[in-house]
Amino acid sequence: MAALGAAVPLLLGLGLGLGLGHAAPPVVLWHGMGGNENNPSHGKGTSCASSSGCQDVENSFFMNANDQVREVCRQLAADPHLKGGYNAIGFSQGGQFLRAVAQRCPSPPMLNLISVGGQHQGVFGFPRCPGESSHICDWIRKTLDLGAYTPAVQEHLVQAEYWHDPLREEDYRKSSIFLADINQERGINETYKKNLMALKRFVMVKFLNDTMVDPPISEWFGFYKSGQAKETIPLRETPLYTEDRLGLQEMDKAGKLLFLGVEGEHLQFSEQWFCATILPFLQ
Repeated sequence: MAALGAAVPLLLGLGLGLGLGHAAPPVVLWHGMGGNENNPSHGKGTSCASSSGCQDVENSFFMNANDQVREVCRQLAADPHLKGGYNAIGFSQGGQFLRAVAQRCPSPPMLNLISVGGQHQGVFGFPRCPGESSHICDWIRKTLDLGAYTPAVQEHLVQAEYWHDPLREEDYRKSSIFLADINQERGINETYKKNLMALKRFVMVKFLNDTMVDPPISEWFGFYKSGQAKETIPLRETPLYTEDRLGLQEMDKAGKLLFLGVEGEHLQFSEQWFCATILPFLQ
């Protein structure tokens, strides 16, 4: 199993720690905001080790997401174990970051992408923060309120790079340096579309009692209706889907999109659930 925190060495294995056996493809993990390789999620059922956990935590807040994706793509391409393909699991913001890897870096091939609480249409709020990161999140909230779409904030604050303000859609489309790009908001990149459609499956897990992600439906690629921040719409009603700008409609019709729900708070899941629900996608 390989654990990603960007700008840290990959720790490679073949998924044996997950009980997948020798024939299963390698598994790549990307943790969420405030996590590190020792704690890639706030659930149970996986384990990783890191000698650079503190920098890993800082990177999840302050290292430009595009730079993180570029570095991870470099590491994946350089590793011979992954040449035949790998499965990917992204926890929280790691879900959209690994989707960017799938869209931008087709070699080595990502086989299945499992997004556990990822925010694929972004967020419009930080109601709560993970672990001991609350003081950082207080600062993030103030910074986002002051100017989420200013160049300085976009370049240096990861959460601003997937901040999606439904009241300022034009500013979001024009100035978001990460999410607006991978969601085809400024035009159609056919390579992104082709690469994402090459996945065997794109599995999205939504936490049904999530109070950390705003709105929670972003975990299933839905979002607020444009122009307000109360009513949400599912993926299948968004322009991204109806215009099939990213190939999601075609993937859906082919049975490649799976929407899973799990009871609980953000990233709170049991080992039993993980083994019964997620492991079968990794075989």
